[in-house]
Amino acid sequence: SVNPARSTGVAVYVGGWATAQLWLFWLAPIIGGVLGALTYRFIAGDEES
Repeated sequence: SVNPARSTGVAVYVGGWATAQLWLFWLAPIIGGVLGALTYRFIAGDEES
């Protein structure tokens, strides 16, 4: 799953290789959110009314 909370639960239960990949399920959405916000600011700009 791509949900970090669900992935964490399964990884802790399974252990081994699943916990080694866990960082990606937490870091990727954070990076995606930051990149999305920066892209929005770049495209929308600072329009003053």
